[in-house]
Amino acid sequence: MDEHNRQYRTGQGVPKKGEYLCQSGKRVTFKDNDEFPVCPVSGEDTFWKHEEQ
Repeated sequence: MDEHNRQYRTGQGVPKKGEYLCQSGKRVTFKDNDEFPVCPVSGEDTFWKHEEQ
């Protein structure tokens, strides 16, 4: 699967540092080996997608 289109779930490890966008549209910057948190807007499990710049 193309890494640019891959989605990651809450609780998964961050595969590549950078900005990620949650389902609510909030951008968050993560480092390698961070863990994806719950949505910063809803406080619930969410999907995260890497934002290419």
